[in-house]
Amino acid sequence: MLTDDFAHATSALKKLGGQRVWSLMISLFGDLARREGDVIDGPVLSAIMAAMDVRPEAARVALHRLRKDNWIASEKQGRISLHSLTPDGRVQADDASARIYTPPDALCQNWQMLLLKSADIDGLDLEGFTQVDPRVFVGPANIAPPKDAYVTAGVDAADWLQAELEPQALTEGYSQLHAALAHAAQNLPAQDALTPLEIATLRCLIVHNWRRLALKHPALPKPLIRDDWVGLKAHVLVADLLARYPRPDPTLIATA
Repeated sequence: MLTDDFAHATSALKKLGGQRVWSLMISLFGDLARREGDVIDGPVLSAIMAAMDVRPEAARVALHRLRKDNWIASEKQGRISLHSLTPDGRVQADDASARIYTPPDALCQNWQMLLLKSADIDGLDLEGFTQVDPRVFVGPANIAPPKDAYVTAGVDAADWLQAELEPQALTEGYSQLHAALAHAAQNLPAQDALTPLEIATLRCLIVHNWRRLALKHPALPKPLIRDDWVGLKAHVLVADLLARYPRPDPTLIATA
């Protein structure tokens, strides 16, 4: 049973866009059961989905899709179904985990700028880099640049460069997320006043709404981020809330 205080504190997070049920489940398993051997049993999965206002039939359809797409495997233990990430699902969850869980103060501090020979970037591996103009890219210093690129180490980033690197198309989304996280942080009870079911639900809502924005653009090194950028302010709240409400053991989540 969810308390009224918890429902009020998480109401804004539930109202954010992009709450596709199959994607919510990926966020849940990636947070609660990412390690090999971790499982979420059927009643616990149903209870968490219900706590996020997901209809049972929608949860069943999402689970069927994720099994078909080789994200989740299910097996029976008596009358209870046990669900876990497949090896492929764990690989994909692990690939995204650094982007999702790295706190702001642990972001890369060193960066580089690339000048390409041509604006034609077809066939070039520029993963992890952010484009400044057709031939100029910036990114973490530990990423190998494409062959023949002119590379210079970044030092002090100008304010205009920091502003230009912000994903403008996501500004509204980050602003809404920041407001919802601030509402949760202000209204949530202390960690020991919440049940494991409430904490699992809270973490899923935080991780999901952060993941759907953060994974849409490369992670910028810290010197390339303005301190007052709303995306960074949302990131700070994500890290603070996940630290305040540690991941519960799925076997301790009561469903009644």
